[in-house]
Amino acid sequence: MLYVKNGRVLTMAGKIFENGQVLIEKEKIQAVGERVPCPERDVTVLDAQGGWILPGLIEAHCHIGITEEKKGFEGDDCNEVNQPVIPYLRALDAVNPMDSAFHNALSAGITTVMVGPGSSNVVGGQFLVMKTHGRVIDRMAVKEPAAMKVAFGENPKSNYSGQSKVPSTRMSMAALLRDELTRAQNYRSRKQAAQDAGETFALDYQLECWIPVLSGDIPLKAHVHRADDILTAIRIANEFDLRLTLDHCTEGHLIAGEIKESGFPAIVGPTLSSRNKIEVQNMDFKTPGILRDAGVLVAITTDHPVTRIQYLPICAGFAAKEGLGIDGALEAITCNPAKILGVEEQVGSIEPGKDGDLAIFDGNPMEVFTRALYTIVNGQVAYRYDVRPEKRG
Repeated sequence: MLYVKNGRVLTMAGKIFENGQVLIEKEKIQAVGERVPCPERDVTVLDAQGGWILPGLIEAHCHIGITEEKKGFEGDDCNEVNQPVIPYLRALDAVNPMDSAFHNALSAGITTVMVGPGSSNVVGGQFLVMKTHGRVIDRMAVKEPAAMKVAFGENPKSNYSGQSKVPSTRMSMAALLRDELTRAQNYRSRKQAAQDAGETFALDYQLECWIPVLSGDIPLKAHVHRADDILTAIRIANEFDLRLTLDHCTEGHLIAGEIKESGFPAIVGPTLSSRNKIEVQNMDFKTPGILRDAGVLVAITTDHPVTRIQYLPICAGFAAKEGLGIDGALEAITCNPAKILGVEEQVGSIEPGKDGDLAIFDGNPMEVFTRALYTIVNGQVAYRYDVRPEKRG
């Protein structure tokens, strides 16, 4: 068992305990409050030293372990750049848990990440949600597949226009995606008809991966910066009655009302980076606050390694300063991404029955001088700064 005491517990579920305790047993949170008794035996006690106790932070869109730091070409497995529609690729097969960036994530209190292919292709493959502590990705995975990556705008254009093949325009990107979704719908219909008739059906590996998207189990994860690309993604998702997340959403503040009307959430960022492309010229930390005020569910991303993953809480701090507010910014890196990624039953808040993931800071994590004292994943201390726990029993 693990018992955390003497901290300001922000549960991110509507309650704050100014001098609270959290008890974790068998990888799950058992109790949280201001009068949680400490077991007498077989317990490790962590003293938060008056700091902040939060649920483990969540990075909602990144390429950690699939674009490895320090590895160059040998460690870059983020984009397959030979054909524009490749939905059957799985990030699960490419993420390397030995990437040094996982330690950086833990040192910033980040316990859960969504990882997947980049944006060179119209359809890039399948994302997964995983924990940041461990060496075997199959055991670290929380949800797989968790989303299907699609991309609009400059990246697919720049990748394929030089290869003298589609897509070289935004029109062809949309057309390729519609064609692929239509093929997937027809495949699903043939499969269902065969099952209803009791006939055998030969599975098509390249189309079977669309079934959880078409059934609404997982969303399209759309790389969109410009306002027109955001609206194209919304248009196509509505045409095919699909779930959608708007990733990056750089010009979302220009069409906040339309995004609210769509009902789709936004994962905003990376904003702590240069405006190195035409489509990010309107990038600003004010975007999350404007979207939140319009009624959009908002998370913040570093898009690691575009901005390094350990600066996720700092990015949230800048967004807080530019209109999102402290509470909204904390939600954008805890409970909101948990909802957007479809894992809110496991992570994102400190509540009994959820995974034993905590981040203990010596102050507000969105301030640059704040340190993570402990990062706890599934009830295990995965990172500690320079403090040592008490032992009892």
